Amino acid sequence: MPDVVADGLRVLFCGINPGLMTAATSHHFARPGNRFWPVLHLSGFTPRLLKPSEQRELLSYGLGITNVVARATARADELSAEEYHEGGRLLAEKVARLKPRWLAVVGVTAYRAAFDDKKARVGPQERTVGASRVWVLPNPSGLNAHWTAATMAEEFARLRVAAERG
Repeated sequence: MPDVVADGLRVLFCGINPGLMTAATSHHFARPGNRFWPVLHLSGFTPRLLKPSEQRELLSYGLGITNVVARATARADELSAEEYHEGGRLLAEKVARLKPRWLAVVGVTAYRAAFDDKKARVGPQERTVGASRVWVLPNPSGLNAHWTAATMAEEFARLRVAAERG
């Protein structure tokens, strides 16, 4: 699954791993029930609702997308602890090289596993990755029923405001 990245982004969004539809289409967050694209728009990151096929347009807004783990699965719970750990190591290298202002990991469970931070909560983290600040966002998967699109958009908007400040 190719990343949508450039040097010096405002925010690099980091999904857990590609789902099967994402892998089949080469478009991030491609499953129709995934709320990433609607929430990105509702939170003010994009001026209109983008389709997964328009993912490269994110770069014009200073945004990008990568994943913690590259392997595609039907569900994130199919990933092993070793895959998360190695994914976190590789992600840290990528972030150090690209130097985004913020790394935004979508999924607190994935963040905890990748960065061995069992107490992490949604929101800004104390940890930095290189010079990049870290924010954990709720997982936009339709399987995450604890968060609505509206409450996710509020959290994404908190990050947007922080990213605009610098």
